[in-house]
Amino acid sequence: MSSKRGVRREKETVHHGPPEREHAVELASGRKLGVAEFGPAEGRTIFWFHGTPGARRQVPPAARRLARSENLRVIGVERPGVGKSTPHLYRAISEWADDVDELADLLRVDRFGLAGLSGGGPYALACAHAFPDRVVAGAVLGGVAPTCGPEAAPGGAVRLAVAFEPLITLLREPLGEMFTRTVQALRPLSDHAFDLYVRFAPEGDKRVLGDRAIRETFIEDMMLGSQDNLRSFFYDLILFSRPWGFSVREIKVPIHFWQGDDDNLVPPEHAEHLTRLVPGSRLIRDPSGGHLAGLGMAEEAIRFVLSEWDS
Repeated sequence: MSSKRGVRREKETVHHGPPEREHAVELASGRKLGVAEFGPAEGRTIFWFHGTPGARRQVPPAARRLARSENLRVIGVERPGVGKSTPHLYRAISEWADDVDELADLLRVDRFGLAGLSGGGPYALACAHAFPDRVVAGAVLGGVAPTCGPEAAPGGAVRLAVAFEPLITLLREPLGEMFTRTVQALRPLSDHAFDLYVRFAPEGDKRVLGDRAIRETFIEDMMLGSQDNLRSFFYDLILFSRPWGFSVREIKVPIHFWQGDDDNLVPPEHAEHLTRLVPGSRLIRDPSGGHLAGLGMAEEAIRFVLSEWDS
């Protein structure tokens, strides 16, 4: 089911603030996952999966504010190869769910909600598929759809990587190192680099990124995430080009999709496609929103997860 309406946005006036807790969690394999926790440690938990590229602090100001006002524990989790997380290439996106399962146990989290932004969307769907008795609900904001197999969606910038997947896989480490060093070199020019990106962004994204708090969040997250490595960018491209390792048709928990109609990276057809495939899902659209429209709708997405928890 799809609903189409405008989205009202207010200028952020309250500083979003740093995480209450920030650390690396060691898994049984010896690998580590970096996390940033917002809100009280005893609150209901929502795992937030960042975009591509992104890191543990790519949690939007609205989500941080809700964590503190609604007794939530919003945890930004870094995928392997960025920030504090150990570099590691999964065979398929489905393997991410195993790490999140172990992470939840180590953080003493029983049930949890999910939110995935852009490239984090497939990872949220993987966890929703793997843990129907543990996941309360999931929100996908401008999420990527499968690019191959029977559930593939046509078009989209990510699909361009499919033809180059063998080459990217072969060169992923030197490419990751070069990308990391490039972003590190741009650290003194981060404000100017951000302004350059905004200049060429769609109008909808310009409105979102014009919010001071969101701007600070993006710059802070990229600078912190790149201190160690940014290989996850290429790991994501590789995994998006492969079968995900599960069927979205088999997801049994409530899922809602949020999508901007003027998205120039992940076309709205991807969200429409996923909504048709995921049982009982719903699509909420921003007619004038770009790829980052989900950031402006983060509060609505989290309140949806909470409503499913309450019901």
